[in-house]
Order: sequence, then structure tokens, then C-alpha cells
Amino acid sequence: MRKINKKSQLEAVILAGGKSQRMGLDKAQLRVGRYTLLGHARRVAKELEMSYRVVRVDYRNGYGPLGGVETALRSTKMQRVLFLSCDMPFLTSRLVESLLETDCLAVFAQIDGLAGFPFCMKPELLPQVERRIAAGKLSLQSLAESKGHLFCIPESDRPQMENINTPEQLAAARARLQ
Repeated sequence: MRKINKKSQLEAVILAGGKSQRMGLDKAQLRVGRYTLLGHARRVAKELEMSYRVVRVDYRNGYGPLGGVETALRSTKMQRVLFLSCDMPFLTSRLVESLLETDCLAVFAQIDGLAGFPFCMKPELLPQVERRIAAGKLSLQSLAESKGHLFCIPESDRPQMENINTPEQLAAARARLQ
């Protein structure tokens, strides 16, 4: 696997500030296999030899993932920011690396017409993100449709895109890694 050049002005940001309402517990700290859910996201960044940080508290609270995106874009010193979710334990660095080959303002993973994590954005999009928050348009899907390139996830890689939101999904993920 080709490693991401450390000088490429790219950082990973792991969004871990959600309320975990459907889970009832802080998802980031739940163990699936050898790692916590947060640890799985850290593992992907480390395998790509990227600097990373975890955003747990947003600049403005209550705006879902878009609040974390705003927070990261406001504070980055890099030219691109890779956004990882803390609830995707099966994501591989190989798939993320493929997504990162597209260098545009924004690129979002897409399955069956729906965009989401992982995605990469340039800080130049911060004003658009701020306007969307101000207008109450908090959907990542909507942002992707208006500003992003969509990276279609191949059928063979779709199991990597599973995210964990409920106790039932957590149990299934743990069983899958046994």
C-alpha cells in the first residue's frame, strides 16, 4: 500500500462528539475486537501515516456531523481534511486511500446514491458549511450533493461501510470479528 506523504498537507479528523442516543452509551469507547470504535478510526489514520485529531466538542453544539466539520475546518492548518467517523470498525486504509486519490474541494463516499463517511474536504469550503448551519441545512448528504465529488464504493468494499449505532449492531459487529 502506498502511504500518504506526511508532507501532503492532509490530516485526518475523527468525529466523536455525537450523543450516541440510539446506543445509550458513548460509542467511541465501546470495544469491537481488539480496539475501541475510536481506536479503529485511529488505526486507519496511523496505517496511512497521517496526523490525526479527535473532535469531541464542536465550536457550536447541536449541529450534528456538520458541527464537527465546521470545527475541524476552522482550526486546520492543512490543505485537506479527511473526516472519519468513530463508529465504522471495518473501514480499511486501502479504501480510504482510494478515496483520497480524488483531489477536489470535497469527495464523499457513496453507496446507492447516499453520501457519507469517509469524506475529504478543503478548508475553502468553510464559508459554505457555515452558511448551511446558519440556514439549518445540516445534512451531509445535501452538502455532498451540492459541493462534492461522489466516490462510489465498489460492491466488494461495502461491508467496510457498516457503522454501529445500536446495541444490536454492536453485537453483530462483535460477532463478525470473533
